[in-house]
Amino acid sequence: MAGKKKKKDLPATETPNAALDTRTYDKELKRLHVELVKLQQWVVHKGLKVCIVFEGRDGAGKGGTIKAITERVSPRVFRVVALPAPTERQKSQMYVQRYIEHFPAAGEVVIFDRSWYNRAGVERVMGFCKPEQVKKFLDAVPMVERAMVESGIILLKYWLEVSPEEQERRLSDRINDGRKVWKLSPMDVKSFTRWDDYTQARDDMFAATDSSWAPWYVALSEDKKRVRLNVINHLLKHVPYEDIPAEKVKLPKRKIGSYKAADYPFKYISEYLPAQGDPEKHDKT
Repeated sequence: MAGKKKKKDLPATETPNAALDTRTYDKELKRLHVELVKLQQWVVHKGLKVCIVFEGRDGAGKGGTIKAITERVSPRVFRVVALPAPTERQKSQMYVQRYIEHFPAAGEVVIFDRSWYNRAGVERVMGFCKPEQVKKFLDAVPMVERAMVESGIILLKYWLEVSPEEQERRLSDRINDGRKVWKLSPMDVKSFTRWDDYTQARDDMFAATDSSWAPWYVALSEDKKRVRLNVINHLLKHVPYEDIPAEKVKLPKRKIGSYKAADYPFKYISEYLPAQGDPEKHDKT
């Protein structure tokens, strides 16, 4: 069972620090968000092309980390790509073809919530492709990524590593939390018992694709708050940017009252009244 595995499965690194308190997290996240806005302005100003890949087991915290990166920047600059299962037509294409069309143009940061590495992970473990297809993929992808980098794309690949105990806790939480049930797919349930298979797939993937031009960066994600700060801080250090000086904005004076608003019967929405006692019984009036 996955819950019985030891933490020795984690990559060799320092022991994770204690959980980060919310006050410290909020303060640091706000500071990092300011820097992400500066990076965004620089990316647009210089026409940079940035591609960020997030991989990891189910429940490793990819979605939350991506949300922390993007919640204060423009979705027109920071685009998140989370592709569904391929169509029959896409299955007949070259494997990476459907990902290439989402690569960044000048002035864009594209974040892949799972990427072409699905072939080396989910597809391999769950039997959606043949072993020879996985081998061909692992042989070819370093050259594809080299072509990306040589074309001017800044490529960052992050693997979020979670322990079996924490993964089991998070997946169980999805079952019992109505806000998170959509996150737990039948595929997540099937893959839950295949911890060792995913570990081997991860190791083979690293051995074949951890190149000097597109290295893998591993972030321990036992503490969701800490891993978000760690990844954002790393991202800011690996995408060179400068603060673009700008004149301080001052709102102009305006005159209100020269036009009398129409006496229109607006349809106002009612005030929401928080439930008292039973959360299922809300006052809808």
